[in-house]
Amino acid sequence: MAKLNLFIDTNIIIDLLADRRPFSNAAYVIFKKAKLDIWQLFTSSSSILTTFYILEKHLNTKDANNAIEMILGRIEIQDLTKKELIRAIKSKTKDLDDASQIECANKVGKIDFIITRDKKGFKESIIEVLHPDELLNINLI
Repeated sequence: MAKLNLFIDTNIIIDLLADRRPFSNAAYVIFKKAKLDIWQLFTSSSSILTTFYILEKHLNTKDANNAIEMILGRIEIQDLTKKELIRAIKSKTKDLDDASQIECANKVGKIDFIITRDKKGFKESIIEVLHPDELLNINLI
């Protein structure tokens, strides 16, 4: 099977780094496969900043920084420009964060699936959206 290119939504990163059980189990497998170079992971710079903001509330700044630094070694980061943000605002997706994630995944250009636990927020995506458990189940075949 060819290496999958996966766009990872913020909630999956937080699941892993904040060990939000039972969701952290699937997140761990996803990032483990990236570490083993089986999957290539992408996310937005805004996901990293949001993750830091949430982690810092539960950890101290140093530990939150260390967690972000570790995750940056396993995921590629895509920035959004004004053009993509305007497209997100004008899209049919009601939530701007979800719309910007979709635009970011589209900008990468080679994404096989968007991985999120909030599939309803991504229903307008032209890229297929999977829950982490769905991803792990299709790859067992």
